[in-house]
Amino acid sequence: MPERSHELVAIVDFGAQYGHLIARRVRELGVYCEIFPAEKALLALADRHPQAVILTGGPSSVYAAQAPTLPQRFLEQWDVPVLGICYGMQLMAYLLGGKVERAQRREYGHSQVDITAPSPLWKDVPPTWACWMSHGDVVLRPPKGFTVLAATENAPVAAMGHAEKRWFGVQFHPEVKHTEGGQTILANFLFNIAGLKGDWTTESFVEEQVERIRWQVGEGRAICGLSGGVDSVVAARLVHRAIGDRLQCIFVDHGLLREGESEQVMLSCREQLGLKVERIEAQDEFIDALAGVTDPEEKRRRIGEKFIRIFERQGRCHEDAAFLVQGTIYPDVIESGTENAAVIKTHHNVGGLPADMNFELVEPLRDLFKDEVRRVGLELGLAPEMVDRHPFPGPGLAVRVMGEVTPEKLAILRRADAIFIDEIRRAGLYHEIWQAFAALPSFRSVGVMGDQRTYAYPIVLRAVCSDDAMTADWYRFTPDMLARISTRIVNEVEEVNRVVYDITTKPPSTIEWE
Repeated sequence: MPERSHELVAIVDFGAQYGHLIARRVRELGVYCEIFPAEKALLALADRHPQAVILTGGPSSVYAAQAPTLPQRFLEQWDVPVLGICYGMQLMAYLLGGKVERAQRREYGHSQVDITAPSPLWKDVPPTWACWMSHGDVVLRPPKGFTVLAATENAPVAAMGHAEKRWFGVQFHPEVKHTEGGQTILANFLFNIAGLKGDWTTESFVEEQVERIRWQVGEGRAICGLSGGVDSVVAARLVHRAIGDRLQCIFVDHGLLREGESEQVMLSCREQLGLKVERIEAQDEFIDALAGVTDPEEKRRRIGEKFIRIFERQGRCHEDAAFLVQGTIYPDVIESGTENAAVIKTHHNVGGLPADMNFELVEPLRDLFKDEVRRVGLELGLAPEMVDRHPFPGPGLAVRVMGEVTPEKLAILRRADAIFIDEIRRAGLYHEIWQAFAALPSFRSVGVMGDQRTYAYPIVLRAVCSDDAMTADWYRFTPDMLARISTRIVNEVEEVNRVVYDITTKPPSTIEWE
């Protein structure tokens, strides 16, 4: 595989709540980084030669029997700067002979940090600032050679540093926006201490991925599962740039799409993108596969397997294509479960894939967040209106219909969803909102229409603001806007007598309902 030509920061993950945020903040500074699980970091990095290492936080105590750790030689063998964050700092102190104990008072939330010694870490940082803490242990004494750089009321060692070795640790979380100047501190570590240049750009990513795709596919052929969503379209465009007409896109109309979407996808991908796209009518196959299924994980598994079987069938019709291109992105991988992250929901294109499929996957966007994917799309020449489309799940409306999926329920949901999006567009809010959609619960409620009792479905509306789909906040519509949407849905959609609006953040909820 071609070697990466740019700088690499290795983020060693100890099960951090904010691990993905560290990666985002580093990339926002133009530095490429990858996340490596702690137990495999030494082996994984043996031939990668990172220019800097960041040790993440984590839920464990370093002195606990089963706590994740690193061989002591890990720090010694890398002649590179290291930044430990929260648990990462505690582990550095513990491995190198410092003292770590349970805190008398735990710190969660905002705290005030006071600088106690000068350091290149503090360039352009005020002497006192507010930070975000989330820890129950503290470093009471740093290892030999380390200087205490900052303190809080409850953490005598809120930051420490070894200037000669360029090893630093902070007890607070600079990656969280609640920490004032957190991005400045990360920039100081990367540029002032590690001496990095920040050579990772959207243009360099595209060039590198084209090279890697050509290396992986060789003279072979690939098919791409094209949904029309941002991720699959950008992946298709990127692979097409690498291998040209040896890419065949397959659009599976599974009957789980939004109103008018099937025709829109075919038109835009053929005429605007110049891709070879074959349309497969498979509505009955998917509805049959979902018959009687109510569990959302089982829905995703069956949809994922059905996609693969169709792709395998079509692959044999296209000179036995051996590669399958998918628009998998980083949040898909995280939520489907990794070595250090629990399963939130299985994405059909990750955990929903059958073990015996006959394809080698090509996933050029697997390490990107959604906003990064959009920037890549623009770099590839995609129209802004295509790149800025609201995300749509691969399983489609199947995960927005609660319980069993039927043609009748899909028809109800399609119409309600179309009205919701139409009103958002009319109000000029479409690009202000990250994602908006309607969901159909599996229960009915009593209502009254035309002086008669009704027993019909409610519609749940969801609209959120987000940067990366890992966290999200609900969008604040005006009461008049919600009233207008509700009136239209109840009046225009049969079998609906109630409209509710979801005002829950992520976490604790997810963006989608299933």
